[in-house]
Amino acid sequence: MVNWIWNAPRRTLALIFVACAAMLGFGMYLQHVVGLEPCPMCIVQRYCLIAVGVFALIGSLKPSTAGWWKSFAWLAVLFAGFGAFTAARQSWLQWYPPEFATCGRDFYGMIENYPISRSLPMIFRGSGDCTAIDWTFLGGSIANWSFVAFTAFFIVLLLAIFKAKR
Repeated sequence: MVNWIWNAPRRTLALIFVACAAMLGFGMYLQHVVGLEPCPMCIVQRYCLIAVGVFALIGSLKPSTAGWWKSFAWLAVLFAGFGAFTAARQSWLQWYPPEFATCGRDFYGMIENYPISRSLPMIFRGSGDCTAIDWTFLGGSIANWSFVAFTAFFIVLLLAIFKAKR
């Protein structure tokens, strides 16, 4: 498995894109079919997942140079790290909920009621229902599994960058 990552980094990037697309699709299913509303921290994790997927896709498309895919892989690493941080913070809030909510307002309510210059900082401030655990799989919440996925992307991308054949 590791040799497969080291020897075909563009294929690895393409698989990361497919995984990100599948996770986003599952998130849309949970939101629109099951009826779970994402909190502001979930929205931030979605943006990070989109960024990881897009950068992985772009990096996997051009076969010419290692510099091309490595540049986009580094961008994907950056967003995977930020996504893992956000998911870890949300997991912490779920395990140790504060006495007062600290996750933020409803995302769509912010966009509708405030100009983008005020609503964007509110999204990253966090405080709605980020502490609520509405869905679990094998004992882990969505935030827990999101952390696992972002950490796996982070590690696999770093392996691909540092161990790829030149």
